[in-house]
Order: sequence, then structure tokens, then C-alpha cells
Amino acid sequence: MKFKIPVILFICFSLIVCASSQKRLEKQRAKDPQYQYNVGLVYLQNDRYDDAVVYLNKSLALKPDFDLALNALGIIYFIQGEFQKAMDYLERCLTLNPEFTEARNYLGSVYQELGHLDKAEAEFKKAIADETYRSRELPHYNLARLYLTKGKDEEALKLVNSALELNDRMVMALNLKGVLLERDGKLKDAIYSYETALNIAPGDINLSYNLAVAYFKSDRRAEAKALFEKIHPNVTDEEIKGKIDEYLKVLR
Repeated sequence: MKFKIPVILFICFSLIVCASSQKRLEKQRAKDPQYQYNVGLVYLQNDRYDDAVVYLNKSLALKPDFDLALNALGIIYFIQGEFQKAMDYLERCLTLNPEFTEARNYLGSVYQELGHLDKAEAEFKKAIADETYRSRELPHYNLARLYLTKGKDEEALKLVNSALELNDRMVMALNLKGVLLERDGKLKDAIYSYETALNIAPGDINLSYNLAVAYFKSDRRAEAKALFEKIHPNVTDEEIKGKIDEYLKVLR
């Protein structure tokens, strides 16, 4: 019995110390913009955008010139289709840090969505010029996509090939390459590009649809029919589903 009381007192004291330390840590974290940003980034990476915005705004409240938080908020609003907000945050980020190439690449995409094509082109070219940027395939692909909308297919194909030299498993680039080759009448090469992409991302509906259409144009009717029938139940876009129905009527 003599030993139990000191042990109990020690345990209680330890719990009080731990609780006190935890409170101090929580107070420190509440004042730490980097910690708030880190929590926001984890939420962003897990697609919990509303929670991410809360912590990123806390980070900015503590450090208004925090370029990383500004960039992250710009990315979230871009993903959510709030392009004006995305533009505001990304432009603020680049005013503070003009060398932030990831923000520049996203800003180019925002400009393109807003119809500012010349501005978008300029941002993508600046991003491509940064040889230290680890994801240089992205601005190559984005500029290629922009040139596709402008009808500059030859330049777009060169950029897509450059993107694939940097990352040969970039599904978006392989798909875009297929689109460009198909427009140029090179169906065999287009099919190869679509098939390569689909091997990497076998569940991609858009890729499957593009490949099925290319099969149809190449008179590979059995393969086209099988692929259309496979993806039809999973298509949510009513326009695409209607097109598939039309193809299947012809293929019956």
C-alpha cells in the first residue's frame, strides 16, 4: 500500500505535464503558418478541398505573403472551376515569387479557361523555359492543348512528343497525341497511341471512347463494338452516351 500512493501520484503528475505540454504545442501550432499550410496540403492531397481552404486561410492570416499557401489556394479554386479566384491567388503568388514555376503553369491553365489565350501561351512558355522545373512535361502538354484549339496541329504534336520524352507514361499526352494523329489521318499511329495510354489507365472512359471511334474509322468493327459496349454502362456524359448509341446502331 505504501508503494501504490507514490505510483498513483507520479502517474497523475505525468498526465498533468503531458496535458500542459499538449496545450503548449497546440498554441504553438495555432501561430505557425507552416504547420497550418502543412495540414491544408494534406487535405488538398486527399481531395478534401473545403478543409484545405480553412487551414490555408489560417496560414495566410498568419503570413499574408506565404507564396506556397497562395499557390495551393489557386490550385483548389482551379480544380473547383472558380477561375477568377484561382487567377487572383496565383497572380499574387507570382508577384511575391516570380520563380514559382508550378504557379505559373497553373496560371496559364486558368488564363486558357478564361479565354486569355495569349496570356496562357506566355505563361506556358515561361514554365517550359525553366529547366529546373521537375514537371516540365505539364507545360509542354498544356501548350500543346492550347495550340490544338488554335488549329496549330503540327506545333501541338511537337510539344506532345516533347512531353512524352520527359514522361513516356503521361496518359493525357498519349491521348492528345492520338487525337492529333487521328486528325491528320494517321489512324494506325493514333490507335497505337490510344492503346498505349489505355494500357496505363485501363479504366479511362474518354480514352476508351477515342480508341473505339478510331477502331470504327479503321473498319475494325468487332473491336469498336466490343469497346463501345464495355464502356456504355459507365458513361455519365449524356452527349457521349448518345454518340455511342448511334455507333452501336450502325455496328449491329
